[in-house]
Amino acid sequence: MKNIKYTLNAVLYALLFGLFAVSCNSDKNTPASDEIKGEETAVLTHAPNVPPPITRKFSTKMIVNLEVIEKEMEMMDGVTYNFWTFGGAVPGMFIRVREGDLVEFHLKNNPNNKLPHNIDLHAVSGQGGGAAATFTAPGHETKFSFTALNPGLYIYHCATAPVGMHIANGMYGLILVEPKEGMKPVDKEYYVCQGDFYTSGKYGESGLQQFDMDKALKEQPDYVVFNGKVGSLIGANSLKAKVGETVRLFVGNGGPNLVSSFHVIGDIFDNVYPEGGSTLNHNVQTTLVPAGGSAITEFKCDVPATLILVDHSIFRTFNKGSLGMLKVEGELNKKIYSGQQDDRIYQSEGGASQTMPITPTEPTKPLSKEEKMTQGKAVYASTCQACHQADGKGIPNAFPPLAGSDYFASDPTKVIRVVTHGLQGEVTVNGKKFNGIMPKQSLSDNQISSVVTYVLNSFGNKGGEVNPSDVEKARK
Repeated sequence: MKNIKYTLNAVLYALLFGLFAVSCNSDKNTPASDEIKGEETAVLTHAPNVPPPITRKFSTKMIVNLEVIEKEMEMMDGVTYNFWTFGGAVPGMFIRVREGDLVEFHLKNNPNNKLPHNIDLHAVSGQGGGAAATFTAPGHETKFSFTALNPGLYIYHCATAPVGMHIANGMYGLILVEPKEGMKPVDKEYYVCQGDFYTSGKYGESGLQQFDMDKALKEQPDYVVFNGKVGSLIGANSLKAKVGETVRLFVGNGGPNLVSSFHVIGDIFDNVYPEGGSTLNHNVQTTLVPAGGSAITEFKCDVPATLILVDHSIFRTFNKGSLGMLKVEGELNKKIYSGQQDDRIYQSEGGASQTMPITPTEPTKPLSKEEKMTQGKAVYASTCQACHQADGKGIPNAFPPLAGSDYFASDPTKVIRVVTHGLQGEVTVNGKKFNGIMPKQSLSDNQISSVVTYVLNSFGNKGGEVNPSDVEKARK
């Protein structure tokens, strides 16, 4: 019944678009000198890849073919979601055209889909950005044409009612209208698009999750991610560059609700085109990217490092998923930076961000002790190591040791309680007093059982094994 309701709303929405459509004269019409020469089919790419720069010096008829596909995909390890996509992935395919091009847009709705869809391109001067002309039922195709009048980087999204729901399910992407004179060459270009997702289960809850309209209306997302998934830009999927190279990031924010405070830890934006327009700012640390907006950032990679892409509304990064990495390789320049090169504060040795469980919240089978040790080592590296150190000896007068600790020697459940509930106040460990705060950790029962098992069997401790059921009891 819900699908029928949404379909009827979509039809009414499309009719309203048609009733109020008007023809508008504009002084932005393509000059007569911009003769359209020939035609070509646009190269479309999945994030983080970008189509090659446009080198031609004339306008052409650019044919864009884009298919809407509804499909179940991973939101994070062990968590799936029924995404609605432009091109089979989130964000949608990157589209690149030139100022003055006549764009012939073909939108196809896959016959296996359940709902009608359309597209609103913010680069379009015309009714609904193309939404009125592209209301497309499953198994059908629509087309319309527009002239790319204004250079810039623009969001596109589905505008079928309920609009917010279609966007929240992943229906957004970027279209770049290159200026006639082209863009300054750079060594690397990447496509990064943020989105906020609202699921029936809380962050990290395993299994297929459904869209939660109540959370969306309250603007309380469970996930805030780059490129449609927690961990889409870390580990083996990290962006790559070399020292001395210039990187251009085409950054979008599909929303549907949150404004992004986009920042790259470890570098400074030499150039920022705020909101994807023609204004140019220099030496910027963090740039706002509005919901339904974009920004272009450019910077030179001066030293080898793992640069960390974040939404600097920082709890979103470390607790909801908006973390990415750009790994820069090359020779160290100690005049610029002489510190340690180590990204483990952001990424565990197991190759997973601390925002991403290494196994599903509810594994299909219990982990063996060996498997717990492997997972526990990774969780320790990303969550515990900064304070308690790699050797478990802690930091004198600041953080107590876990190595050979008498604090939990007779009662290992004390460690479980500290991790699940946190600890504040004075404690005595191995004869020395410590007075600090141990924050409650946002880890699954499975992760906590693994990291506690790892600690009990490392650093000269006596051994032991903890199960998720022990953690569940401790939570109560």
